[in-house]
Amino acid sequence: MFDIRLQKHVNLLFKRYPALEVIKEDFIDAYIIMEECYKNEGKLLVAGNGGSAADSEHIVGELMKRFNSPRPVSKEFARKLKSIDPVRGKALSENLECSLMAVPLVAHEALSTAYINDVDGLGVFAQQLFGFGRPGDVFLGISTSGNSKNIINAAIVAKALDIKIIGLTGAGGGELAHMADITVKAPETETYMVQELHLPIYHCWCLMLEDKFFGK
Repeated sequence: MFDIRLQKHVNLLFKRYPALEVIKEDFIDAYIIMEECYKNEGKLLVAGNGGSAADSEHIVGELMKRFNSPRPVSKEFARKLKSIDPVRGKALSENLECSLMAVPLVAHEALSTAYINDVDGLGVFAQQLFGFGRPGDVFLGISTSGNSKNIINAAIVAKALDIKIIGLTGAGGGELAHMADITVKAPETETYMVQELHLPIYHCWCLMLEDKFFGK
């Protein structure tokens, strides 16, 4: 069920980017999958190549700390920190920010390069998803074509682990669109144009998730 309180974010996105109106239903359905994941204490696993790798880390950065709203730790946790160390604990209680757990599968250079060198370059995301992923998590695969082989391999592993898959692609959707539970297809075909639309899409998702779990 979509929380109508979050409609303001959706309205602003489609007002600013009217070309995205065609993906509205899929956009909301993908958000609901992520919300359910976090309600059940799951995590988001994100991967992409090139510019989409940068987007993967960008998304994780918005989810693991404050994006647009304060995310203070609970009073109980603040008390625990201060009871352990009155000085450092006080500073930590004021500076730590609550997270929505997210893992960028593009960011572990030692693991990635070891697997690429020793085993299989096209399985680099699949291996990490197999290691990090648990049922109830969500895999967000970003591919402008929808045909990135290492993303497809990770999606196969996600299916085997009962992890839901969200595809973020260009207009064609590619093979990923046939594997994902929901595919959000930015309505462009040129890679850079697709990527220009991916940013407002995932920024809006992050705003909605933050508002849902940390908003007042």
